[in-house]
Amino acid sequence: MTAELPQDSIDRRWFLSRMAAVWAAAGAGTLLGGGLAAAPAAAHGGGSGVWETAYARTIRRAALDDPTELTISEAAAAFRRRLLRPTDLMEAYLDRLATFGDVYKAFLWRPTDAQLLAAARRVRIDSRSTPLAGIVTAEKDNFYTKDIPTTAMSPVYADFVPGYDSTVHARMKAAGAIMMGKAAMGPLASGRARLPDGTATTVNAWTPDDIRYSPSGSSGGTATAVAGRLSTSGTGTQTGGSITSPSQAQNLTGLKPTFGRASLFGIVPLTFTRDHPGPLARDAMDAAIMLQSFAGPDRNDPRTLGMPPVPNLVKAATVYTYRGKPKVRWSTTVGYPPDFLSGANAETRPLRQSLLDTLVAVGCRVAEVPYPAEWEPLSALSSTAGEATNMFLPFLREDVSLFADRLPGFLNGMFRSSDSYMKMLQARYQFLRLVLDQVFDKCDVFLTGTVFDGIGLPLIAFPYGMGVDTATGLPVPRGTTLGAPPFGEERLLAVVAAYQAVTEHHLRRPPDPSPVAARSFTAPYKVPPDYDASDET
Repeated sequence: MTAELPQDSIDRRWFLSRMAAVWAAAGAGTLLGGGLAAAPAAAHGGGSGVWETAYARTIRRAALDDPTELTISEAAAAFRRRLLRPTDLMEAYLDRLATFGDVYKAFLWRPTDAQLLAAARRVRIDSRSTPLAGIVTAEKDNFYTKDIPTTAMSPVYADFVPGYDSTVHARMKAAGAIMMGKAAMGPLASGRARLPDGTATTVNAWTPDDIRYSPSGSSGGTATAVAGRLSTSGTGTQTGGSITSPSQAQNLTGLKPTFGRASLFGIVPLTFTRDHPGPLARDAMDAAIMLQSFAGPDRNDPRTLGMPPVPNLVKAATVYTYRGKPKVRWSTTVGYPPDFLSGANAETRPLRQSLLDTLVAVGCRVAEVPYPAEWEPLSALSSTAGEATNMFLPFLREDVSLFADRLPGFLNGMFRSSDSYMKMLQARYQFLRLVLDQVFDKCDVFLTGTVFDGIGLPLIAFPYGMGVDTATGLPVPRGTTLGAPPFGEERLLAVVAAYQAVTEHHLRRPPDPSPVAARSFTAPYKVPPDYDASDET
């Protein structure tokens, strides 16, 4: 194991106090009081030498034959070795988009082919280039893009064209990424992508001929673009699972960072205390490259200030070897709750057991960690309805019809008292304290769901096998989620990188749409009436 310590060794009480201050400020309505003028955001990058190990040592032959198969790491290495030009990569994606774009419906808006090819021709690969130079990305349609529509797929923002870029988008552009388009999303970051009348649009890339199987979560358009090989990587946001959930559903590696690690400036908000931007990628290294490029302090977002400096995430995601075999970089105990195995069904139980066995094989210790006594009531109290309503009150007062099927959830928030909201914030504090004191005293990372969203802790989702969807009977990927203490992105990446070094689940790609689907898109599918659109994800 390497000697240097990852950043999750930082005093956890400091983070507890910080989040308490954020929640208190949000409750008082002062979190972003005064504001700061928008300014161009420089590429973060993390300092010289951070990209040293970002370039793949070996590039799969099959990926060179079809560049849409390349990971960021592989494509960046191919560019540097003059095996591939950025225009070659762009042309491969445009060919695929021309054939299958109308089936996947992953994008709401994109530049013309001529504009994209011109952008690829302008890329110059040299020793100063970041691994994102010439890489094709999909960006969720709630990230501001200057002079380009940003609608959050909702009538509320139907005519909105921002005058500046979000910090995330600006930093990715500065790092050389080329945006293929704005990805479809759940309206105002809720559920699957759909029209105001409830008609579903984007398909899951793994079931392109059957729209019933959801792309999962409001970042589903980004996930479909990456999984369907219409972009190399992408960005999403998570308030209640919308990076990790679509990543699991579409065989991707999605990283939700610690709250405040990446700026929310220039992103259509849902809450001030639970929103997180993050990457949806093909493997741990690509997720690290993406987050490394846009994480870090931003004077336009006070939530990012005073944080520990962004560490070398790329190094953390670089496979560590011991005596020639992949091993986890740091001594790590992986905790799992009792129901991880006992609550699994006949399909997922062997997958989960194999996951634990493989983690042991790469040097992790695995241990069952019981839920603390107050886990269930405290985790259930982290609702976002009141916060989301507050964010959109001016629009609600103007025209409630703009909210379509999102209206019940927002109205629910209007009827919540300030007292109930303050109790929710207090519950979050108690839950964060419970997790830090009674879960992460027993393990370094924990196999969990999305309950860490409300308390700002980092999560990484990754695939661990295949299953069969009961509704459609189609083969679909299965994934899981690891959580960590504050600033635990390094350890999460190191664990998943070691796991992916000895498995091939993340290398699986979905089937192409059938010729019939490619010629004529599936008939409109209405989201079922019992669909819970108030679940802000």
